[in-house]
Amino acid sequence: MGSNAHVPVLLGPVLDGLKIKPDGCYVDGTFGRGGHSAEILKQLGSGGRLIAIDRDPQAIAAAPVFLTDDSRFELVRGEIAQLETIIGERGLVGQVDGLLFDLGVSSPQLDEAERGFSFLRDGPLDMRMDPDSGTSASEWLATVDERELKQVLRKYGEETNAARIARAIVAARAAAPISRTAQLARIVEEAKPARGQKIHPATKTFQAIRIAVNGELEQLEAVLAQSVNVMKKGARLCVISFHSLEDRIVKRFMRNAARETEQYRGMPNVPEECQPKLKIIGKAIRANESEIALNRRARSAHLRIAERT
Repeated sequence: MGSNAHVPVLLGPVLDGLKIKPDGCYVDGTFGRGGHSAEILKQLGSGGRLIAIDRDPQAIAAAPVFLTDDSRFELVRGEIAQLETIIGERGLVGQVDGLLFDLGVSSPQLDEAERGFSFLRDGPLDMRMDPDSGTSASEWLATVDERELKQVLRKYGEETNAARIARAIVAARAAAPISRTAQLARIVEEAKPARGQKIHPATKTFQAIRIAVNGELEQLEAVLAQSVNVMKKGARLCVISFHSLEDRIVKRFMRNAARETEQYRGMPNVPEECQPKLKIIGKAIRANESEIALNRRARSAHLRIAERT
């Protein structure tokens, strides 16, 4: 996957979806390695502005100099759930022309064994997107009770063997701390039936624990709610998700925001504050075969686009 490290997913559809204006103000809420940001900036004129956000200090440190030296660009270390605060501090609430969120873990994070995201590379079982704060995956596994662990595996990983895997993890940690990615992967492999699997047995377990440790779905729900407040009329919201849990949240949010609030649904003379806040633009967009051939990460990507009304 190292070859995918700097390939921005669904780049063309994202740039089309944002309808970039040369003098507009845009936010890349998930900077990563700056692939999308670099291409957005190319389409901005001297009066344009791009604010990028990331909570990973390694992503901040790896930002290309040609971006950080550009006066139109600002890179902020923070969580996407802080969107409204970050935009408010710059006096730009209600003035943003476009928002992009490319969700999930990035290829560089997966490629770095020390980050602990991947079962394919043995490393410390960390999984934090911001290694400087919060609880690591190993610390979380050391204290979580079996019932909660089962619920996390079932809800966030959609793991059908959640009960069996949770039981095995709790039994294993009683014998020795679970501190390495290979160690956790082996526990899951031994606990889970091996018949007819197209993916690694530990895939769903690692996904579920990562989502729980980083509060990813809570972050997503928070930033979606804040997005309508920071955008101006006609602004575009583009969200790329990589698994069904994220995509369902995005789809439901956009659908609900494209309707009147429930008490006024179907009624005339709807108060302005209760009118639809978004208009859905087309259906979910997926990568074509040529992009998937160049970037395997794109195979599960869904892009949804909405416009502020």
